[in-house]
Amino acid sequence: MENRGNVKGIAARVAIWSARHRVLAIVGWIAFVAATVVLSMQVTTTEANYALAGHGDSGKADRIVEEAGFPEQPAGEMVLIQNRAGSNRVAAAEEVTRTLKTVTGVAEVQAPIESPDGRSTLISFSLAGDPETAGDRVGPVLDAVAKVQAAHPDLYIAEAGDASGDKLIGDELEEGLTRLSMLSIPVTLGILLVAFGAVVAALLPVALAIMSVVAAIGLMAVASRWAPAVDETTHVMLLIGLAVGVDYCLFYIRRERDERRRGADAHTALMIAAQTSGRSIWISGLTVIVAMAGMFLTQDVTFVSFATGTILVVATAVLGSLTVLPALLSALGDRVDAIKIPGLYRRNSKNRIWNGLLRVVLAKPLISAMVAVAALGALAAPALDLQTKGQRIQDVAHDSAVVKAFVAIGEAFPSKTTPARVVVQADSIKGAEFDQALAAFRTATEASGGRLVEPIDVDVNPGGDVAVVSVGLTGKEESPEVISALNLLRDEVVPDTFGSIPGATALVTGNAASSVDYNKRLSDSLPLVFAFVLGLAFVLLLVSFRSVVIAITGVVLNLFSVAAAYGMLVYVFQYGNFEDQLDFVASGGITNWMPMFLFVILFGLSMDYHVFVVSRIREGHDRGLPIREAVKEGVGATAGVITSAAMVMVAVFALFATLPLVATKELGVGLAAAVLLDATIIRAVLLPAVMTMLGRANWWLPRGLRWLPEIAHEPPAQAGTKPAEPPVTGAGERELTPIG
Repeated sequence: MENRGNVKGIAARVAIWSARHRVLAIVGWIAFVAATVVLSMQVTTTEANYALAGHGDSGKADRIVEEAGFPEQPAGEMVLIQNRAGSNRVAAAEEVTRTLKTVTGVAEVQAPIESPDGRSTLISFSLAGDPETAGDRVGPVLDAVAKVQAAHPDLYIAEAGDASGDKLIGDELEEGLTRLSMLSIPVTLGILLVAFGAVVAALLPVALAIMSVVAAIGLMAVASRWAPAVDETTHVMLLIGLAVGVDYCLFYIRRERDERRRGADAHTALMIAAQTSGRSIWISGLTVIVAMAGMFLTQDVTFVSFATGTILVVATAVLGSLTVLPALLSALGDRVDAIKIPGLYRRNSKNRIWNGLLRVVLAKPLISAMVAVAALGALAAPALDLQTKGQRIQDVAHDSAVVKAFVAIGEAFPSKTTPARVVVQADSIKGAEFDQALAAFRTATEASGGRLVEPIDVDVNPGGDVAVVSVGLTGKEESPEVISALNLLRDEVVPDTFGSIPGATALVTGNAASSVDYNKRLSDSLPLVFAFVLGLAFVLLLVSFRSVVIAITGVVLNLFSVAAAYGMLVYVFQYGNFEDQLDFVASGGITNWMPMFLFVILFGLSMDYHVFVVSRIREGHDRGLPIREAVKEGVGATAGVITSAAMVMVAVFALFATLPLVATKELGVGLAAAVLLDATIIRAVLLPAVMTMLGRANWWLPRGLRWLPEIAHEPPAQAGTKPAEPPVTGAGERELTPIG
């Protein structure tokens, strides 16, 4: 590479260095990825301990129990025997008990208990051995119970519990992730083949995105020492890494190819791509990382793990796009278009749809903006009714036998599936004061009007200073009845009973209590996260484009995208539309962590397109074009690549909607819908309409901020380069040039 003059910016300088030392850059990247793989094999990923990660009183109670030295509890299972056509449950219960005692690994088969309504019998037992691997050993027990059911067709006999639930979730997720891994790469590659029309050009983004994800997962093993990883983090890293990795490479390759086709030599084309698309990738990556960093403010183990993983994968994707990609493009030259696909490869073809739409928008910007805002407002309207809920067993394969059994057990024996646990810590639990408090607690339970239900179980740690008292809460999970019972327990019963023990601490935990405390933590941190992400995104856009108006416009347009995604999630998952097509059962709310996570992810990803489009518009402005012409050129030149990038994101995200968990379905549908809207209504209609109406005001900067550094968006003219032609013009003139 010669002629290093006029090189401005980090992205361009890195690209020129990589092109001059391309062997070192390529080998260095491969060595970096290989080193992270070796590192992940040598360093064990630290898994999050949920017992130490709770919030509020339930989190404190869980930590007391975790540190109290209770013996490890084996995996518990239950067999429900319920009246159907017949009602003779005694013989069936005896047969279940005998059968369970003959199965290897079954321990502590307890005596049958009867439900308050007299229609159900429950037999509890446990599986010997490590509870973490009990799901691998529960199969023979499930088979044995199924045989008893077959022998008593007039009764309902089914099993559910810790081990069978783990087995169900593991089997369903493994099947779904296998399907996802088999489809995501081929689908992405197929879209890029259509977009580029050349095999080599299509393979580059996919290969670099996969390598970025692999490297980031390796780095996550080390980062988990400070931010313990949750199980879903790897899935989220794959989702985000594949999306942004492909997008960044797509933007870069497209710009380099366009400059070559306009007559630029290899060095000039690469430098222009680096100073324009490379700079956009750099700014976009920083914005995405800032958005992800907002999750740290929640101080929640899941969000902290998500933030760490996504920051690593985005940073790795940016690193690869700015270093090894320029080296590969320099090495390949025009061979990046090798192995052309007949019928798909086009050096210059017209896209009449984008051309026609943009003409209408620029001719009638006010009407176009009003129509776009009305459409987005209609989509966002259901979000006004947004409700959240915790994750339930029904969110996994709702029609499976284990889930149906678990629901039936919860309805007949609420204290067995959704008990509240009162954790009492005192100098001694074995004295008369505790016994009197426990007696008062039993009396209060009986006098609760059915909101608290027996049996009441008591478990004391070996040290004798911590007791766990379990009591049932009437109603279904997170129902108003359960919340009412929990409030009664926390506000009245526990303070009046165990709270009267001198020097004792009495706290309530359990599924319902943990969910309430978790929701409160999220609601408390939500304003901080929103302010952090919006504020820093505004600052980044302000510094990048030296315009207050551009920064405000970018923030507002991205909020439109998020609001529309919220509305669509409520319409589908809260209201229960498309249940059959997406294979879920609505529960009247959205998974509690989804709104914040979607906001952070969507705000970051939307910046990809916004920065890319506005940078091209700013290039035209810097060359002296009127705002209408600059918008026409900028939006037209990027329409094809944004369409292809959006198709990749939508396809990858939509595949996540095929996974069995309702939360992953919500994530896939929400992200896919938002990206589709962002790439069409927002970037192709609302953005050009608003910028056209604002005119010169787009670039307004107060006098007090004119000390901000000047950042050139238009690359310097180079010898042998033809001036860029506006890709969208009047009838009969040159139209936008899609990829390839």
